[in-house]
Amino acid sequence: MKIGILTSGGDCAGLNAVMRGFVRAITAIESKIEIYGIKDGYAGLINREYHAIQAEEFSDILKLGGTILGTSRQSYKKITQNGDNNKAAQMKENYRKMDLNALIILGGQGTHKTAAFLSGLGLNVIALPKTIDNDIWGTDFTFGFHSAVNIATECIDKIQTTAASHGRTIIVEIMGNKVGWLTLYAGISSGADIILIPEIPYDMEKLIKAVELVNKQKGFCIIAAAEGAMNEEEAMLTKKERILKRAEQGETTASKRIAKAITEELSIETRIVVPGHIQRGGSPSPYDRVICTQMGTYAAKLVKNGCFGVTVALNGGKISSNKLSDIAGKIKYVPSKHELIQAAKDVGISFGE
Repeated sequence: MKIGILTSGGDCAGLNAVMRGFVRAITAIESKIEIYGIKDGYAGLINREYHAIQAEEFSDILKLGGTILGTSRQSYKKITQNGDNNKAAQMKENYRKMDLNALIILGGQGTHKTAAFLSGLGLNVIALPKTIDNDIWGTDFTFGFHSAVNIATECIDKIQTTAASHGRTIIVEIMGNKVGWLTLYAGISSGADIILIPEIPYDMEKLIKAVELVNKQKGFCIIAAAEGAMNEEEAMLTKKERILKRAEQGETTASKRIAKAITEELSIETRIVVPGHIQRGGSPSPYDRVICTQMGTYAAKLVKNGCFGVTVALNGGKISSNKLSDIAGKIKYVPSKHELIQAAKDVGISFGE
């Protein structure tokens, strides 16, 4: 049996841990097996850049962040478009030339769309849900998410002493362009005063009043804002229109516009902190190490049973799988009535509504 593995999209903690779980489990199941690491995600499959990997090479990477195979982002539209240089056709051809029996794909939203497309072309594909955004449909959590929550929470925790010492309002901009799961979890766990997520457009006037009230009560204010947060007016626009409008106003992000408004309206010194790609880095958390091991070993069982065209999922604490065709292209947004949002409101956290 010959199996190819690739990691696609943005890196995150847990990629190596999942591969370790899969390889150790599949080599225990199948005595005669060859593992091929495909370099830099789909780019490696397009260009046929791969190498044989011994099972021993996966032994000590449980705690290692990033991915030992390298990764890259490849546009789904460019991969699937027709033409002389059809990348999907190249990937299918290379899959055949490599004589693979299965392809294990670790990735997020875009990666899963491409995985579903490749499955439709006849490739034996099994995907695993990787993203710090936690936005893949059909799974309670994606691996990498809890590790990012830990980092974002620690960042907000530490910034509070600076905010308190100087009487400042500080906006911590958390990763998440389309969904606010990471900001919601980090905001609640760090005790942020205000949480802003894309799913709940804020009213600037109400937001300013919330900042004013918090400052009167304790002398400083912490706002956890998703990078994709938007006001009610912006929520009515397309993405392109929002970008154009912000460019015209000279404010490229919601955080900059909010900071400017707070300073002007309340005369309160306001700063922005952007943890950025730090949220993707470092070792996976203990929680992620556990679910990575579970998901990796489950993927090995799927291979053994010849169950392809699926992605591994965590549902109600149990590892299962979903058809790629059922979940590809679907985004798991934070529901406006989600119990975590209500819990946050119950402890006095404002969402700028």
